[in-house]
Amino acid sequence: MRSFTYERATDAQAAVAAVSRTGAKFISGGTNLLDLMKLGIEHPSHLVDISRLPLREIEELPDGGLRIGAQAGNSDVAADTRVRTRYPVLSQALVSGASGQLRNKASTGGNLLQRTRCPYFYDPAAGCNKRNPGSGCSAIGGFNRIHAVLGASESCIATHPSDMAVAMTALEAEIELLDADGSVRRVAITDFYRLPGDTPHIETVLRPDEMITGVLLPPPLPGRQLYRKVRDRASYEFALVSVAAVVSTGQGTISEARVALGGVAHKPWRSLEAEAELAGRPATMATYRAAAEAAMRDAVGQGDNDFKIELARRTLCRTLAQAARSS
Repeated sequence: MRSFTYERATDAQAAVAAVSRTGAKFISGGTNLLDLMKLGIEHPSHLVDISRLPLREIEELPDGGLRIGAQAGNSDVAADTRVRTRYPVLSQALVSGASGQLRNKASTGGNLLQRTRCPYFYDPAAGCNKRNPGSGCSAIGGFNRIHAVLGASESCIATHPSDMAVAMTALEAEIELLDADGSVRRVAITDFYRLPGDTPHIETVLRPDEMITGVLLPPPLPGRQLYRKVRDRASYEFALVSVAAVVSTGQGTISEARVALGGVAHKPWRSLEAEAELAGRPATMATYRAAAEAAMRDAVGQGDNDFKIELARRTLCRTLAQAARSS
């Protein structure tokens, strides 16, 4: 590991100012960054520790939503009674991610910014445009079983690893960002992440002089919320495919639905196409299949991951059917 300097931030504004220096990065739980530093993938010259900033609270909002502080731990958010009862899809997604020990250390802001688990990204000997722009993508034509089938590019087919962000996408969350000048802006989570294009190393719209300070959840949508994750083993594994769904039904008809998928794209994937196929349609398997076909219509496999396209269709159908039965 290369040498670096360290400081502990005492307030949010000072933290943003400190990270503006060249080579500086924030560190909180360190569940991803420390691994990347040990492997030589990340090599910051200065670490700004924000883990003790007063950003751990989960607060009620005047409109009936919740604000989750960026330093709120994943375990704390998952266990919060308000989250469990009003946003169960988020609690389910958090519990399905990582181990209990990691969830205890991981923060909300850090979870949003965790890097891909593409093995070529973690292999300094491999070409990876995300790690080293212009070096190529060894996953294309390589072993790409876990890689993207939606929104990929000729430069990168990596997937986003977060379960939490998929649930927040279905819930239409907003990310709260503090700028160096003290101003705060909010970005819809669907606009926060970028598709790879020809610059896969630029993953979000977060500016170098900004810090995530919280996540805003709107008032809960009507209907049943459900998160389903398909993975190679039952514990401590990233999703091959995941689905976050919010489904509202009445008299056998779907009133409205929100659908997001994980493990299939460079970002949590909101499927407006699937939602359009669901709204106002009978709550039947034929409707769910039509929604699944719409969601995966533009999917393209890379060989080893071709199975993900059908897996995503079936996972979405099953999730929608279960959510509709209970809503």
